[in-house]
Order: sequence, then C-alpha cells, then structure tokens
Amino acid sequence: MKQFLKPFLAGVAALFCTVVALPAQDAPELSFKGFVDTYHAVRAHSPVDWMSSRTRVRTEFRLEQNGGGAFVSANLVYNALLKDLSGFQLREAYAYWGNPHWDIRAGKQIISWGVADGLRVTDLISPMDYTEFLAQDYDDIRIPVGALRVRFIHGAWNLEAVAVPVAEFFKLPTDPSNPWSVGPLPSEVKPDPVPKNMEYGARFSCFLGGIDFSLMALRTWTKMPELQGDHIGYHPLTVIGGDLSIPFGNFVFRGEIADNIDDDGRHQGNALGGLDWYPGADWNLSAQYNQTFGAGEHSTLATLRVSKALLNNSLTLSTFAYVDVKDGGVFNRLSADWAATDQIHAILGYDLFHADKGLFARYAHNSEGWIKLKYCF
Repeated sequence: MKQFLKPFLAGVAALFCTVVALPAQDAPELSFKGFVDTYHAVRAHSPVDWMSSRTRVRTEFRLEQNGGGAFVSANLVYNALLKDLSGFQLREAYAYWGNPHWDIRAGKQIISWGVADGLRVTDLISPMDYTEFLAQDYDDIRIPVGALRVRFIHGAWNLEAVAVPVAEFFKLPTDPSNPWSVGPLPSEVKPDPVPKNMEYGARFSCFLGGIDFSLMALRTWTKMPELQGDHIGYHPLTVIGGDLSIPFGNFVFRGEIADNIDDDGRHQGNALGGLDWYPGADWNLSAQYNQTFGAGEHSTLATLRVSKALLNNSLTLSTFAYVDVKDGGVFNRLSADWAATDQIHAILGYDLFHADKGLFARYAHNSEGWIKLKYCF
C-alpha cells in the first residue's frame, strides 16, 4: 500500500501547492482528460502462450491560473500476467509558472531532448522502462524524473537548464514469469542521493527559417546497469552534443551527435542521421541510421517507418522496424489502427523478431500478435 500512497500524495501535494501559490484575482481553471485502453498479446508460435494482458485507466488533471498551474498524470493498471505491476502508478506531477519570456517547471516530469525517433543520442535524462522491451508505445516506456527545469525564451532561440537531484535508471524485467525477462541480476548499487551525484545540464535551441538546431551539455549517469564486480551499477558521464533539422521540399533531414566522456577521459561517440519523406496522399516514410563508436562496445542500428492513412484517415497502416546492422537482427512492429470515432480506436498488430545474435537474439522466439482497444475521454 505504501508504494501506491506515496506517489498519490505527491500528486495531491503538487496540486495543493500550486493552488496556494497562485494569485487569487482569477478563478483557477481545472481540466480533466484521459483514456482507457486494454492490450493483449499472444506468442505467434509454440507454446502459443500469453505475452501480455493488461488494462489501464490514464487520467490527466491540469490546474491553471494567471500563467501558472500544475499537471498530474496517473495510471490505474490491472496486469493479468505480472501482478506486481497492477495498482496505482503516478506518472507525472509537476507545478509550472511562466510568461512569454521564461517558464519554470518543478516536479516529476518527462524530459525529452533531440530529434531522433525511437533512438537515444542526446535524449538521456528520462530513462526507459523495458518491462516489455520495445513491445509498447515508445512514449509509454519513458520514465519521468524528479527535476527542476527553467527555460528562457527570446524570439528565435531558447535556453533550457535542467537539474535532477536523484537520477533514475532503466527498468529491466527480472521476474521469471515475464516473457521479456532478462533473468536474475546481481544486487544493484545506485549512486548515493547526495548533491555531487545530481544530474544537471543545459540546451540551447535556435529556430531559423531553413534550419533548427540545438547544442547541449549534460552531466549524467549511464542509464543501463553494468556488471561491476559482484554487483551491477552505474558510472558518471559528461555528454556534449547537438541536433539539427533541415526541411527541403517534401523532405526533412534530421541529425544528432553526442560525445560521451567518462571520468577516466574515455570518449564514446554516438551519431544519427535521418530522413523523413512526405510525398502526399497521406504517406509518411522515415529512415534513420545510428552508429556508436570509440571506447566501449560498438553498435549500429537503423530504423524504417512507413505509414499510410486510408478511408478518410479513419484507418492507418504502419510499420516501424529496428535493424541491428552489425549482427543482422530485426524487430518490426506492424499495426492497423482503425478510428471508429475520434474517441474510439481498435488496433491490430504483429511484432516480428528475427535474430541469431546481438540485440534481439534474446527475444528471437517472442514474435507475437496483439490487439489494443482504446477509448479517450
């Protein structure tokens, strides 16, 4: 009960503190929205067992008054396979204040940097929940962090500064009953929650007529656990990088690059190039190529996204594939999303895994068919 009560009280506190702090000349405006969805997946071959079965209610509250406010987002989940994941889950809970020249946000929030689609180059603050690996919507596997974010806005540019007092890390599945389990892991040692271990960084973004670009610097931690003697742990990183986006005709070029420097002075580079094509008739095609190089393990990933809207945009067919170029593995998520109304969606999909080694080899037998029903309110 305590694990549910603590985040609930944090959300209530964010709303309460905002109401107290806001000026009283105008009545506050409270808005509410959310959705209910249910997702079920079955393995596509022997033993043809359940891969996932969960139902969720997402609620989002926003309270605003005179340029300030608070936002709280939470899930109520029933997971038929993984009982420990059932219950109340606070997602975001933050207060904010600002005007056309600056804004500040404090609390549990998702921070997203960069221009990559489904890949991480400079987007290193909010870690990922790999409880079901990549077989979830990408936005659903982002883990919020408790942070203070301040942004200054001036015409065609803005400057954003972020501080995260206690870092968050990737969530890996270890429950043997989970089809996506990575197996038991040694004991985990996280950085002590002291000031010298906090994460902090800044990002300068510029928006010009023919090009958008950003420059960033971040003091952070590796997010994926590493074996360190008899335990798993993390080490600090300094990251310097940037991104850009250049539209031309029906195309958009996207690029990102980062230099990850550990405290021993070793460098690992991470670079991405992407091209989006909008040929018309509701087609959307996108390709990316991502390469890491330098100290540590090298990897090469490519992605391909193709989508087409049909029937007056009520049916969307799409495929999104990750390709492990180095080891030859593939993960491809195909889906057909039918919008019966603006509020009701029925989605059928198939997740294909194919790999003999490398990133996707662990899940070579996890190809699955799935269905998702969603009602927005």
